[in-house]
Amino acid sequence: MRLYLLFLALFFCGISFAQNSIKGVVVDQANHSIPGANIKIVGAKDGTISEYDGSFTLITNQSVPFSIEVTAVGFSSVTIEVQSYSQKIMVNLNAEETKLNEIVVSASRAPERVLQSPVTIERMGIQQVKTTTAPTFYDGIENLKEVQFNTSSISFKTVNTRGFAAVGNTRFMQLVDGMDNSSPALNFVLGNLVGLSDLDVASVELLPGASSALYGANAFNGILFMNSKSPFLNQGISTYVKYGQTSQDVAGTNDYFDMGIRAATAFTKHFAVKANFNYMRATEWIADDRRSMTGGAIGHNGNQNYDGLNIYGDEVTTFITNVGQVSRTGYREKDLNDNKVNSVKADFSLHFKPWANDTEIIFQYKLGIGNTIYQGANRYALNDFFMSQTKIEAKGKNFFVRAYMTNEDAGDSYDMRFAGWNVQRLAKSDTNWFTDYARSFQLSSAVLGLNPNEAANYARTFADTNVSPGLNLVPNIDPANPSAPRGVRFEPGSPEFISALNNVKANPELTEGAKFTDQSKLYHSDVNYNFRDLIKFAEFQVGGSARQYEMNSSGSIFTDYDGPIRYNEYGVYTQGTKTFMEDRLKLTASIRYDKSQNFDGNFSPRVSFVYSAGKQKNHNFRASYQTGFRNPTTQDQYIGLDLGPFALIGSASENLTRFSEILNVSAAAQAVGANATVAMDGRNAYDNSYTLASVQAFGAALSANPSDVAGAAALLQVANVNLVRPEEVKAYEIGYRSVINNDLSIDINGYYNQYNHFLNTSRVAGVYYGNVNSSVDLLDPLSPVYALVRSDRRIYQVYTNTTADVSSLGFGAGVSKKVYQDFELGVNYNYSQLDFDQAEDPGFVTGFNTPKHRVKATLGNSKLFKNFGFNTNVRWNSEYLWQSSFADGMIPSTTVFDAQINYALPQYKLLFKVGGTNIGGKDYIQVIGAGSIGQQWFASLTINP
Repeated sequence: MRLYLLFLALFFCGISFAQNSIKGVVVDQANHSIPGANIKIVGAKDGTISEYDGSFTLITNQSVPFSIEVTAVGFSSVTIEVQSYSQKIMVNLNAEETKLNEIVVSASRAPERVLQSPVTIERMGIQQVKTTTAPTFYDGIENLKEVQFNTSSISFKTVNTRGFAAVGNTRFMQLVDGMDNSSPALNFVLGNLVGLSDLDVASVELLPGASSALYGANAFNGILFMNSKSPFLNQGISTYVKYGQTSQDVAGTNDYFDMGIRAATAFTKHFAVKANFNYMRATEWIADDRRSMTGGAIGHNGNQNYDGLNIYGDEVTTFITNVGQVSRTGYREKDLNDNKVNSVKADFSLHFKPWANDTEIIFQYKLGIGNTIYQGANRYALNDFFMSQTKIEAKGKNFFVRAYMTNEDAGDSYDMRFAGWNVQRLAKSDTNWFTDYARSFQLSSAVLGLNPNEAANYARTFADTNVSPGLNLVPNIDPANPSAPRGVRFEPGSPEFISALNNVKANPELTEGAKFTDQSKLYHSDVNYNFRDLIKFAEFQVGGSARQYEMNSSGSIFTDYDGPIRYNEYGVYTQGTKTFMEDRLKLTASIRYDKSQNFDGNFSPRVSFVYSAGKQKNHNFRASYQTGFRNPTTQDQYIGLDLGPFALIGSASENLTRFSEILNVSAAAQAVGANATVAMDGRNAYDNSYTLASVQAFGAALSANPSDVAGAAALLQVANVNLVRPEEVKAYEIGYRSVINNDLSIDINGYYNQYNHFLNTSRVAGVYYGNVNSSVDLLDPLSPVYALVRSDRRIYQVYTNTTADVSSLGFGAGVSKKVYQDFELGVNYNYSQLDFDQAEDPGFVTGFNTPKHRVKATLGNSKLFKNFGFNTNVRWNSEYLWQSSFADGMIPSTTVFDAQINYALPQYKLLFKVGGTNIGGKDYIQVIGAGSIGQQWFASLTINP
């Protein structure tokens, strides 16, 4: 026993003598400490991270002498030779002259330099956040290469990379501290609603292109990673205040206010806390596009069937014999909401480091609540929209395990189109309004001798007000509904209008109201382990994820009228990385398998090569093949929403019977044997319908020749809609990155994407009676053709996949150089092209929504004078076609100029900044139907220790 204890003592003594430590501190050029710097022994795995004050202790069993490499995000790396363990190491890092040499982790889920990344990646660090010309760091993302913004609201901006994005970009993923930022019900990101504060941004990394091999479903056309600061490394109280004004032709000049505070402290080396709070308020970019969606003149004076794009209620239309097609008057969007934007963000986190190693346990809670506008099939006022995320995570040098829940509440949100419809119906029913219009039109023509345009204006005045000067017209009472309102139109801003609008906004029954209800949730978990310390010949990692959606709209959006609908998804992946040829060639290969409860599984492989040429390995060539896939969203599968003129029906097989409605059959059909009502469900839309385009062609032919029913019927095409399945993309990319003479950065890339089973919405017309799949029998009075003749049909928007070939290609080039002293000039260009033959699928709408040409440039100097700097950005894009379920149209070419100047007082930790966006420019649009973007000016004061 004594001998055993002797050997044990000698063993531990040996370990204690073998384990040595070196100490040092990492600072910048101004002698300010740099927390979070990585210190690693060259050629070994031993390493550590600098503390809050820049100090570090590196424990190793390596024999001296050896070299250590010190790296930090935003700084050039330094290699220092260690001669003895007693040596006090002082490391001075210079600010990185080029962003291409910074460290990123998103491309391969492991730290690597941007230069050696196997795919295109863009990055924004703390320095870029400070010098952005935009009001917030999130707005500043628009100045990154590859990014095109889609702006629906001053506070709701969607990132578009490589095309196919509407306001709600379901093909793009946004991760905040590892959490998917998407709305559980809407399935896309609501801008920065529950994102990060400017004060808490550690880094932003953008991966344009498919990334499903590592990040799973929906990492289809790109991912945005937003990472917050650690309270162990960035402590103290920081705050900022911004004040400015927005200026728009429609809204005028209005105040803009934004403030935030961050507090973080490490009570011990084992326990730290962090909290953030932000508040913003502004006036909306008001949407007031009055173009006619039905053709003809703008306004009802000269166009009795006028349907203005941002006017709601005038979509209610009917055909009046001897008069023509007539629409109701409607209300402007600007009158149906208060046009005020506000946002509150807050988060709180607890951080534990229970041991002396780098393992950290985090509990985090984030919330966001605010008002904004979202554009989908209609325009929606999101009022007091609430979203929260709760996370628990354990992470270390080689692993992480996290689980989080996303919860949302629609609050007092409502559909502005339904608000317009139902406010006017509270004043007068549709039946009574059109009856008054018809009688007034006919009598004013016959009695007063007015021409058709004069009679139309006269009739509209009477129908709106029940007042007809010079002509005694007594309003008809509808015998079927004598109590129906026949009053005067509610004028915007009047007490009657305000009362009616409030009633409609509070009513979730869309035949009478406009409110939508949603309390959906998302549950998600991730795990990843890197074997780099266990397996030496290559770097391997494995991981997986599991997710559950819970839809809970009480039947107002989804077919969850009988309780919440839930379904699950999961995925597993592995990746290997190996370097060859003295670390000049890096090969990375990965594969992932994902399975959704409602669909077959998907394999997503990726393989990439990076070759570093040149003596300094500064010429880096890359090539990659990767795949992406996107599961149909919760709405693609389970929506069941009556929008009035048409209904949206999700494509999950069980959803076809979950959606149902009772519709009234025409009197003409009842006269030949049809029932008075008919029950319709999703099977009518998917299995017994014609394409809407062919029904419109049928109607046009019948109008031209009413007696030739057979000729018109020959134009009809059966829809043959298949149930939706996941869409896939195969992405090929090549690129080159280089840093030359430490002041010239070059980044070039080209890509080609092939899409399979591209997800698509299609409009169809389901008939009340008859079978569209049978041969046409014009002798049968209840054939589907006569259902169309009598308008006994229902329009549906259904979800399916196109069989057409869809592909896109593009390339980008960026150059950054110091042109004189500390002046830095950057220019980049992106080209994007869609390849699609419309003849293969005439009804398919690609929604590419991306300019073919984009140019961005920046010129700045952070050291123009002592503590004084400036930065400028200019963006230009060519015109392009915008397609969405709300409206189509051309987006004009646009040039936008932004600038800021800043002055720092380092001794007081103060930064003053004055900036403006769209300086000297006209209002411009990025989304057809949304408000034009005007100018924004701001001044800010930031206190940041």
